[in-house]
Amino acid sequence: MDYCISDIHGYYSLFCRLLDKIGFGADDRLFVLGDMIDKGPDSVRLIKLVFSMSNAFCIMGNHEYDFVKYYRALMQSSRDYDRVLDALKDWFSDGGLLDWQTMDKLETLPFYVETDKFTGVHAGIPLINGTPLPVGGAAPGQLVYDRHFKEKSVLPAGDKCIVFGHTPVRYISGNDNILLYPRRGTVKIGDLSDCCKAHIDTGVSLSGILGCIAADTCETFYVSLR
Repeated sequence: MDYCISDIHGYYSLFCRLLDKIGFGADDRLFVLGDMIDKGPDSVRLIKLVFSMSNAFCIMGNHEYDFVKYYRALMQSSRDYDRVLDALKDWFSDGGLLDWQTMDKLETLPFYVETDKFTGVHAGIPLINGTPLPVGGAAPGQLVYDRHFKEKSVLPAGDKCIVFGHTPVRYISGNDNILLYPRRGTVKIGDLSDCCKAHIDTGVSLSGILGCIAADTCETFYVSLR
């Protein structure tokens, strides 16, 4: 089974509970659509776990993108790499766990992921008259910062579902449940290919709820701090 999740934001314990809830195993795949870090208490612990999972595929969110820009600026202004790492560790409450191997992986995260059913981005993709442009040609800034793609009126007409996070769903729907946008004429949703987009940021730092979606069934799963 393929699962998609976004905006975990350092909530390591909730993430582990969610993996237990879905029974995530060696034959499954997890697609993490950015913003693993910041806000929550265990950012570094979380990314080190996700990076250690051979069947987890991560992309860059705006929080990773901003952190990597900060890292590169430090590297350009200092020849003392130990001091650079110390400054990076100060970014996180659990920064003592940060090491160069983890930084190397963060810096090289891709900006999107594609399967036969969906394209996963953090925030949004470029469209012309509702038709998606090739995501590989999109500017990184659009993929991680876009605030227009979330709007209900934006219904991409491409063959694949666009799965994204970035903005908590509560700002669109008023609740914290994952939002699915069925294709026109769809009577019953079977898998993500029946949707034109799926908005999966459950706003964990606001709601205390972390959710994910199964790409093959569109079943959604949630765990809560409460």
